[in-house]
Amino acid sequence: HVQLVESGGGSVQAGGSLRLSCTGSGFTLSANHVAWFRQTPGYEREGVAAIRRDDLTAYTDSVKGRFTISKDNARKTLYLEMNMLKPEDTAMYYCAADQCQRVASGTSRYWGQGTQVTVS
Repeated sequence: HVQLVESGGGSVQAGGSLRLSCTGSGFTLSANHVAWFRQTPGYEREGVAAIRRDDLTAYTDSVKGRFTISKDNARKTLYLEMNMLKPEDTAMYYCAADQCQRVASGTSRYWGQGTQVTVS
């Protein structure tokens, strides 16, 4: 049974930082493509950052230079370091894991429950 649990969200002032974590169980993190998505009510879910099995990373343009995705395979934990936060970063953040094509298309079979980030 695959389970992903996010943590680390919260409220922060613009310019501040947060570090999100996503801990998985029931699967091998190193064998999967993993990513962070975010969604604001009334808007489509957006891919924020992804990291492949070979550790290649990708970011949506709006977070480049501010967010860093990383993972610890031994701890089965995915991270998202978010710096210089802006009000437009406010959203529910979700982690996802699966095969590369599923994650890239937003159709992952495995999702966390989400953690809220609010920037004022």
